[in-house]
Amino acid sequence: MPAQHKVEASTARSAAPSGTAPLTERQEARRRRILHASAQLASRGGFDAVQMREVAESSQVALGTLYRYFPSKVHLLVATMQDQLEHMHGTLRKKPPSGDTAAQRVAETLMRAFRALQREPHLADAMVRALTFADRSVSPEVDQVSRQTTAIILDAMGLADPTPEQLSAVRVIEHTWHSALITWLSGRASIAQVKIDIETVCRLIDLTEPSGG
Repeated sequence: MPAQHKVEASTARSAAPSGTAPLTERQEARRRRILHASAQLASRGGFDAVQMREVAESSQVALGTLYRYFPSKVHLLVATMQDQLEHMHGTLRKKPPSGDTAAQRVAETLMRAFRALQREPHLADAMVRALTFADRSVSPEVDQVSRQTTAIILDAMGLADPTPEQLSAVRVIEHTWHSALITWLSGRASIAQVKIDIETVCRLIDLTEPSGG
């Protein structure tokens, strides 16, 4: 879909180390090793287990090279979340949601993504904590996470050219989904409650349907 392709192209362009040209094939392979090492360490021990020196050793890159790609652990873990969402998007495309309405399809999609994160609670906690800690210096990486989440939702809605009202609804849905992750990870919400909240907020989609559409 055009909207989806625009999001992914933008994400790919911003994947290079800060302020540099798009990555070469060799640099992209190095970046993938770094993200894989980050995810592996986080899966085993959460946020505190991701130490830059260990990531460098696991991915077989020099520590200085790692910092050129990701200036801090927060930058790295937010980029790891974008990478995980990109993988989820690919999986979702292979088996699209089956709901009859856009709201049902988006709710199903987000719950599938939530359950994927649920299977790796340490990794989910590390990535969400990084998002919470992110300051303005991490804005490009945070924007990539937002764009990837938007692409997933628009794909589920079947929209190529959303209206401003629909994009506003998507942003509110994204905020609710991220908040639901935080409350679940902190033990303040059950999965059943998360499902209710996601289904409730997705009804905003029905309210933003263009007249006669």
